[in-house]
Amino acid sequence: MTQEAAVANILSKIKIDTDVRSRLPYDQWIESVDVPIHRGYFIEDTRQLEVAPWGDLGCNAAFIQLEGMQGTTDARITEIPPGATLPPIRFGLDEAVYVVEGHGMTTVWVDGVEKKTFEWGPRSLFVIPRGAVRQFSNARGDAPARLIHNTYLPIAMSLIPDPAYFFNNPYEERALLEGSEEELYSVATRAPGGRGASWHGNFFTDLAAWNGLVPHRQRGGGGHVVDIRFPNSVMGGHMSVFPPGTYKKAHRHGPGVVIIIPAGDGYSIMWPEGEEKIIVPWHEASMFVPPNRWFHQHFNVSVEPARYLALNPLRQVMILANNERSILDQVEYPGEEPWIRKMFEEELGKRGLESLMPEDVYKDAHFKWTYGDDEEQGAVLDAEAGRGL
Repeated sequence: MTQEAAVANILSKIKIDTDVRSRLPYDQWIESVDVPIHRGYFIEDTRQLEVAPWGDLGCNAAFIQLEGMQGTTDARITEIPPGATLPPIRFGLDEAVYVVEGHGMTTVWVDGVEKKTFEWGPRSLFVIPRGAVRQFSNARGDAPARLIHNTYLPIAMSLIPDPAYFFNNPYEERALLEGSEEELYSVATRAPGGRGASWHGNFFTDLAAWNGLVPHRQRGGGGHVVDIRFPNSVMGGHMSVFPPGTYKKAHRHGPGVVIIIPAGDGYSIMWPEGEEKIIVPWHEASMFVPPNRWFHQHFNVSVEPARYLALNPLRQVMILANNERSILDQVEYPGEEPWIRKMFEEELGKRGLESLMPEDVYKDAHFKWTYGDDEEQGAVLDAEAGRGL
């Protein structure tokens, strides 16, 4: 079956119930596709999610629509069978892809431009530009591969509620793929801007091993951060890393920030101001999305640094949601409820570990964490940037 026929067959089976006015077009669409939709506040292990065959896509799939995603951002799981290559498909929006498990290859192209092929493995992150055709292959013959796809389709479908506009629109931007393969899908490099460390590119090999971060003093916990920028795209995000036996300050922001865990074990607490708390257990391949203006706080109860990848929603969404941003959007350690510290120490105790939080953080809201010599760290970052790490 040709690419055009496969897409046409898929779209012929998609029927949006136009009589249902209380739901967004995107929600109506995913409910019309006969694959599981996973809801709630978190997914503890995306590697274990139920999936089902999605006809002409040639693979199992599932949608993820957690609280906090509605109307802003989407996530979709695709599972590539062992040794299989999926049918090529064109998509009209930028698409960030995170590899939950497996090894494989992706080929990207537009008419008149040489195809670009790159290899990926567990915890890789890459972006495919709008209008490009993409084709995924599983390099292993003994196990499936799983990918998480993240786009702004819910917003786009609120403007144009026809999925055919995004799945078979012939519009393309050749310039987005006219660079060499080395330029487009080589390892991302450090660039100026952001919070002192910003990595620019559309391919990150393994986020569990990605270094070149800078102190994230605002959030405490001795954590570090790196901003992620995709070329020619409004998509982006950041990755935070914080030490064992520590936890970050509670904070809140707008909706649609998709958080995926590349490494570490711990939990997060999420809550709307003055209301019940939600406990989110996490480890590698967990995923959650703090709902709009909900406080959330991250705790590392493992023996290794914990990492979380945060994929941002459309910038306007965050700007509008944060119009009333103030110092009340972050809870300093002395101002947090006592049970938060108690629970953290109890969770560590269950694992035979102790808290590494300095006692003074609970007394001094202006406590300064030690990050080592900043000048030395800057030199290391410059060296790493030169090596493309």
